[in-house]
Amino acid sequence: MMRSLFSGVSGLQNHQTRMDVVGNNIANVNTTGFKRNRVNFQDMIYQQLQGAAKPTEDLGGVNPKEVGLGMSVASIDTIHTQGSLQTTGVGTDLAIQGTGFFVLKQGEKSFYTRAGAFGLDQEGLLVNPANGMRVQGWQARTIGGEQVLDVSRDTENLVIPVGSKDAARATTAVDFACNLDKRTPIVPNDPTPAEIAHGTWGTEMKIYDSFGLEHILRVEFLRNWGFNAEGEPLANLNNRWTATVTVDPESAQPTNTEVGMVGQVPAATNTFTVIFNNNGTLQGLEDINGAVTNGEGPVVMNVAFDVQSAAPELDGGMIRQEFALNLGTVGGLVNSITQYAESSSTKAIIQDGYTMGYLENFKIDQSGTITGVYSNGTNRTLGQVAIASFANQGGLEKGGDNVFLVSNNSGYANIGPSGIAGKGKIIAGTLEMSNVDLSEQFVDMIVTQRGFQANSRTIQTADQLLQEILTLKR
Repeated sequence: MMRSLFSGVSGLQNHQTRMDVVGNNIANVNTTGFKRNRVNFQDMIYQQLQGAAKPTEDLGGVNPKEVGLGMSVASIDTIHTQGSLQTTGVGTDLAIQGTGFFVLKQGEKSFYTRAGAFGLDQEGLLVNPANGMRVQGWQARTIGGEQVLDVSRDTENLVIPVGSKDAARATTAVDFACNLDKRTPIVPNDPTPAEIAHGTWGTEMKIYDSFGLEHILRVEFLRNWGFNAEGEPLANLNNRWTATVTVDPESAQPTNTEVGMVGQVPAATNTFTVIFNNNGTLQGLEDINGAVTNGEGPVVMNVAFDVQSAAPELDGGMIRQEFALNLGTVGGLVNSITQYAESSSTKAIIQDGYTMGYLENFKIDQSGTITGVYSNGTNRTLGQVAIASFANQGGLEKGGDNVFLVSNNSGYANIGPSGIAGKGKIIAGTLEMSNVDLSEQFVDMIVTQRGFQANSRTIQTADQLLQEILTLKR
């Protein structure tokens, strides 16, 4: 009878533990990134009343006689199944779809979490605003004018410097792609203004100097007969256009513009000749000195112009700036200048310069890469969010504040970018909800309640038996 009393007590105590776990799960049904727990029971040691006997020649074997002494908690497991994703529209809200944890730091101590409700502090650090822990990742480094991420380095605090400056960049290349109408009238040697107007097509675009000052680049194409320095007609007469390059054509003080072959000092002129093949594709370029581009590959002219600085401290000093004017490739159709019997039009003009800008916004993609959006229209890589994975994520310890800690049985944190080595991908603008299933928890609560109730009946019945023994002497 005493054994049944203590068995009933162990049942009461451990069902109470299970009820505590169920209650905690239900309490965290709306906790971001929460992972539910599960209680597993096991029976305890047994008191052996009689051991087992093996068979003999006369008798068969006898099984052991054992009385159990109750039950205990075998394990309280953390169930790391995926929680549903809820869209929030907040750019700093992050969720992991798949395996992995965000890495947070408080001083030198690391924590791991599935709750990605992050934000920025006054220093631009990406943090968990609930406790100030700093999100870890890799900050981009500027190498050769380009932003480079090195994920082989140790992780560091992520900084998003909203309002920081992006320096101006001078235009170094202009890519041209258009069609010059084969039907355009050929301008004679001594043309009238009307003939020049009918035989010319031009376009303009913005370019920038090293201060970020805006300039207007105008390129005009004139279809004319080709003549050499002696005035003799050249071969391929119908497929030649004279290009005139002008910078700031409408300014009161004309800008000195020079055009020449790449690798050579630009000639003291702003014109060159575009030569087409009979099939309408680009054949090459020729400068004023008669130098012709190579017979294959890119077709590029070098343009130099004098920048009149508006800064008073420079006393109107002239700054020489050069850029490459790329008209495509020999025989090319895509992103190349052509000559077909279609209207002259610009297909694409691209230049790589821009003015100074401020960081206005940022976005985070599925790899965790943080891209800054600047007011001058440029995008810059700022950093990348790190993801940690573990050999046994069920072995992590819960530390409160929606974080986990490394334990002796979790293994070390394997930190790297998302989507690599089995790590999940990052979804920005969403949060992972709790993986608690209320219907399942309510069923567990009913089962736990009945188990507790049954064990209390065991104690009551054992007590009644003891009472019967005490009344034997009456």
